[in-house]
Amino acid sequence: MSKPISRCQHAFTDYSYIPLVASAPKLVGFTEEKTATTLCYVLSSSVLLSSLFTRAEWGVVRVLPFKAHLAFDALGGATALAAPWLFGFAKNWKARNTFIAIGVFGLLAGLLSEPEEMPTHPKPLLK
Repeated sequence: MSKPISRCQHAFTDYSYIPLVASAPKLVGFTEEKTATTLCYVLSSSVLLSSLFTRAEWGVVRVLPFKAHLAFDALGGATALAAPWLFGFAKNWKARNTFIAIGVFGLLAGLLSEPEEMPTHPKPLLK
């Protein structure tokens, strides 16, 4: 069964996720929640690194298979969903709800992207 998000479209989910998650503590207003703030930086940095190293049109180094990248996205989404309770900030509704949104987005991006590996001679990202 075909999935609705192509490999090229997935790049746009990653490169929009990175700045939004990194800036979420200030945008949403939970910078006083140090653990949640740090975790936002860790999640956005890990997506940046995996994106830069993914064997896809947008990758710079291109060593990580796209299927592994999708697994990391799903794992990051699951981690974000569980984080408020695992790391003790579930009572902060701004941080908790932000992490639920981050987690759902990460899981959907990982699970709904077509796991097709990049061909040997890739097409340009934008036509």
